[in-house]
Amino acid sequence: MSVPVFEEIKALIGEIEAQAPASQEELEQFRIRFLGSKNVLKGLMGEIKNIPNELKRDFGQLINQAKEAAEQKFAEVKDRLDAAGDDAAAGHLDLTAPGEPYILGSRHPVSITMNRIIRIFERIGFVVAEGPEIEDDWHNFTAMNTPEDHPARDMQDTYYLRNSTTMLLRTHTSPVQARVMESQQPPIRIIAPGRVYRNETISARSHCQFHQVEGLYIDENVSFADMKQTLLYFAREMYGANTSIRLRPSFFPFTEPSAEMDVSCFICDAKGCNICKYTGWVEILGCGMVDPQVLENCGIDSKKYTGFAFGMGIERQAILRYKVNDIRLFFENDSRFLKQFSSAI
Repeated sequence: MSVPVFEEIKALIGEIEAQAPASQEELEQFRIRFLGSKNVLKGLMGEIKNIPNELKRDFGQLINQAKEAAEQKFAEVKDRLDAAGDDAAAGHLDLTAPGEPYILGSRHPVSITMNRIIRIFERIGFVVAEGPEIEDDWHNFTAMNTPEDHPARDMQDTYYLRNSTTMLLRTHTSPVQARVMESQQPPIRIIAPGRVYRNETISARSHCQFHQVEGLYIDENVSFADMKQTLLYFAREMYGANTSIRLRPSFFPFTEPSAEMDVSCFICDAKGCNICKYTGWVEILGCGMVDPQVLENCGIDSKKYTGFAFGMGIERQAILRYKVNDIRLFFENDSRFLKQFSSAI
């Protein structure tokens, strides 16, 4: 029995087998016509309601044969066109053309400054010590002679962890000193670089996060003169051989006596400028002899050993060294600012 729609499907199979798309555009037209969401075979499927029941199975098999023919033709032509495209691309490859340049990054000015400070102190026997940025109250404050009711805590307002009154983001790298003193006996000669946090209003001169390098030297008969000579060596290595220093009395709960250290202004050769506020001096760090109570808190005999400690903000050193006028530039990740340091050492 002859059914017209059967003949139409057989004609489509013949058309599919005769197709020979010669380009990606022609292949796409083939796909849309025979395999797309509105292809001609879907339209013929609607004729199944008019097919006698005894011929419905034959009808379905014929539709599937047409679909398989279309899929096979599409795959064959696609493979052929893709291979031809790859060959054409390879034929146009210019092996003498220069390669695409890589955009190289550079070290961050804070990292450059930190590494310079570390190298200076390593030359005189200091070793790097590190500790966690999330600290407990004991190591951050109490061990450093700053108990809970001490007014000096107000100077280091910080961030506590949620639902905790004892775990916090460290306000200085002094906890590293405490942990080293707890774990080993003198002689101790370390520097502790790292990131610290304080609840500061962000401005051109302050930020809620910054970096510090603190130093600690403990041994028998360590004196204030030893500290002064060590810091003079650092200042001259960092800012030039003609640099002078001066120590001004100050207060830190973990040192006694304590001092602020200034260096002669290396911008104007101590003649007076806006950097040194026309005084000829620039403050760079705090220092002092380790308080005996700090030694005892950490299990070191304060009657046998003495020592000195110092600490400085790395961003402050970078600001002075590179004449940066806004501390926020160090944290904004602006490549226009950072690429200026690609040749810095």
